[in-house]
Amino acid sequence: MYNKIKIEEKLANYKKALDRLEEILQVSPDHSYIYDAAIQRFEFTYELAWKLMKTILEYKGLSEARTPRDTFKEAFQAGVINDGEGWIQMLTDRNITSHTYNEEDALEIYTRIKEQHYGLLKKLFKTISEEIKDDVWYKQKNS
Repeated sequence: MYNKIKIEEKLANYKKALDRLEEILQVSPDHSYIYDAAIQRFEFTYELAWKLMKTILEYKGLSEARTPRDTFKEAFQAGVINDGEGWIQMLTDRNITSHTYNEEDALEIYTRIKEQHYGLLKKLFKTISEEIKDDVWYKQKNS
């Protein structure tokens, strides 16, 4: 079982990955290696995001999820995320990037990372940070 300190550690690691993703998204994509770097940072940030969600759900006593898809469904039901479809699209894009490399797909995914996925990833950080700061989950768990 996770405690608040472990969740805060996972959140700090997630924030570092999120910052690195933001950093590469601010670079002008003049060369294909920028797309590659952004996609790789997205993949890493995505992995930390769904595992953080899973940890939060377990901490709240709400999850037995084993896959990202199940975790997103449970997180949506629990109000941890509010755009279930956006997270499922992110899952789809993550699966595409890990199984094939096609320059056209990479450009499309890069665009979605920049225009959609990054915003969802950032919102997740904000939601969890605020709830940890306010100690909402601990209070619910011990009431």
